[in-house]
Amino acid sequence: MSPSKSSLKSSRGADHEGGFEGPVQPFEPISTDVIPVGPGWVSQIKWDGVRMLTYYDGETVQLVNRRLNDRTMQYPEFHHIARYCSASSVILDGELIAFDQKKPSFHEIMKRDSLRKQQNVTRAMQTTSVTYMLFDVLYVDGRWVTGLPLSERQRLLQDIIRPQPDVQLTQNFPDGAQLLEAMRQHGMEGVVAKELSSTYAIGGKDKRWVKKKLFYDITAVVGGVTYRDGTVNALLLGLYGEQGLVYIGHAGAGKFTVEDWRRMTAAVVPLIRPSKPFVNEPERSKEATWVEPRFVVKVQYMEWTPYGTMRHPGLHAVVDVPPEQCTFQQG
Repeated sequence: MSPSKSSLKSSRGADHEGGFEGPVQPFEPISTDVIPVGPGWVSQIKWDGVRMLTYYDGETVQLVNRRLNDRTMQYPEFHHIARYCSASSVILDGELIAFDQKKPSFHEIMKRDSLRKQQNVTRAMQTTSVTYMLFDVLYVDGRWVTGLPLSERQRLLQDIIRPQPDVQLTQNFPDGAQLLEAMRQHGMEGVVAKELSSTYAIGGKDKRWVKKKLFYDITAVVGGVTYRDGTVNALLLGLYGEQGLVYIGHAGAGKFTVEDWRRMTAAVVPLIRPSKPFVNEPERSKEATWVEPRFVVKVQYMEWTPYGTMRHPGLHAVVDVPPEQCTFQQG
């Protein structure tokens, strides 16, 4: 379901008339310890969801995530773009979220994002509803707008988006420090601050957009497991460094359900190996069963210990990420 090639031209990021060639990698914030404040900055809630760009060329709609993987099939409720957007062609940037009780949950959104069969998607639409939080636009009515300042792109969004219960515009807050404290009180992920004069740098990552996380998350490789009563109950995790796969801790707590653990127990059977895949010596080595480093999970943690392991790690979901991309350079 790609944009029609007849209308696509090599004009990525240019602020002029013409077609678009997609998909493109979104502009990313960098980490900061201090949220910028002042008249030139706004802050937004950092949603614990899946970054998603929507492409519409006047005929077809395509949803693509930040890793350039097509997710059109997983979210049918956003295919009829005229329901929520008046533009004749557009590229929208935002985040898809799903709620666990009263706050966004990465584990919940992965129940939809990880599906690969249409019949499962149809069922999941009834049990796991999603909301599209829009915060930027790259292309409108045949024209790239990435060269415009964020303040003008936000005005364009307000002009073309018809808010729905499941499609919302992300709100701006003038006081980033106050927003961060509110996020702390509600157990949310953090805050993103953006310079109102910032243009949209496709594939870029710089200090015009910054993020402050209250909890940190990474994608890590499973290199070993432990069992309780025949079922996997914890994962030994690693990240790739210069010397190979480095053990960074084990995790058994978090969002995994009983069914998730059962699936993991079955999935690791063909991956069992006689020796550890880690270059260092993990904790729990005596009780561990080593596995080929194929599975990748998203883990949330508080901080790094002096020993190079995660403090209070919690498992959120198995994710579709190549193991080799799980490095210490994650931002």
